Amino acid sequence: MKKTASAIWQGGLRDGKGQISTQSGALKQNPYGFNTRFEDTPGTNPEELIGAAHAGCFSMALSMMLGEAGLTPERIDTTAEVTLDKQDDGFAITAVHLILKAKVPGASEEQFLEIANKAKAGCPVSKVLNAEISLDAALVG
Repeated sequence: MKKTASAIWQGGLRDGKGQISTQSGALKQNPYGFNTRFEDTPGTNPEELIGAAHAGCFSMALSMMLGEAGLTPERIDTTAEVTLDKQDDGFAITAVHLILKAKVPGASEEQFLEIANKAKAGCPVSKVLNAEISLDAALVG
């Protein structure tokens, strides 16, 4: 299976503008640029998109692994905080911190944390990122 996304960029780094689109159409010519990445201008940026992809992938992996353990989650709420740091040779994504709140009837805290950590390690987006990936998980309800 292959999925595609594309980016168009016009201009220099600070004054240029770009558009990001996805094969599914979920994103269609969404604006991005220096100002959406490093300032508070509306639009998206690569780190935000990586965070969304990681949160979505992790949530699905967790749902699958909970199901394998005979548990059905009522709700999985994952936020991914993506850290972009300036380094000597430019910028790098140095960490992703996953914040998880889930309602899983019948799950013990120990079982939930064990499965959540397996999902963190096993989700395909976790595997592709060469960054420290941490997780705060809380069983609610």
